[in-house]
Amino acid sequence: MRAWIAALGLAALLSGTAGTAGAADLGGKLLKVGSDTTSPPMESVDAASGQIVGFDVDVVNAICEKINCKAEFVTTGWDGIFAALDQSSFDLVASGVSITDERKKAMDFSEPYLINSQAILTRVEDQGVTLDQFKAGGHKLSAQANTTDAQVAEGVVGKDNVVAYDTFSAAIIALRNKDVDGVVINGANAAAYEREFAGELVAAIKDLQSDPIGLVFRKGDENVAAFNEGIAAIRADGTLDKLVAKYWGLK
Repeated sequence: MRAWIAALGLAALLSGTAGTAGAADLGGKLLKVGSDTTSPPMESVDAASGQIVGFDVDVVNAICEKINCKAEFVTTGWDGIFAALDQSSFDLVASGVSITDERKKAMDFSEPYLINSQAILTRVEDQGVTLDQFKAGGHKLSAQANTTDAQVAEGVVGKDNVVAYDTFSAAIIALRNKDVDGVVINGANAAAYEREFAGELVAAIKDLQSDPIGLVFRKGDENVAAFNEGIAAIRADGTLDKLVAKYWGLK
């Protein structure tokens, strides 16, 4: 993430959103949080402890400290995460979700707590490829299905040249097997995969499209206002900046 987050000015990323936090108090309520825990450092399952960990986890817990609630994260596949929310399997979704006009028709979002941009992972031997070369044709991209990443990929190489997978790990396997030439990925996750596959994969192209990231709620959920107050509070007291620095080394 590093440079492509820094370029977006995280220190002031929420300058146009809710200001000073009020006095929201959820009375210690336990809220279940759905998350596709396969996207480090946003969220993943720690191999040693079996606990769900990551930036989104820390953000939600920090918000809950401000508005008096407790969060219990629930691993849920991305493919059905919004349907599960609608069916009340959990109370909200925290999974690096881009806020889009289309999604806002079916669900409510908090104010953004991060601005993210897509990148293209390639094999190291292909890292010299340019965006113009991808657009010129003859290349295939993969992405996780039903994501803004997949939409960006289609915008680069056309729908016929995009292979969408149910899981992001399957998209990575396709790249490593040379079935595709690149994977469109959230910049928030790119650095983690560069580290995991050091010497094999690299984020060769960055800053494709910038998206605001928010927490997701069912339509009309009264908890949205409280979470917006919590986001404003952790932004105002520096907690959000500290979490960004923790996960991406930015100050």
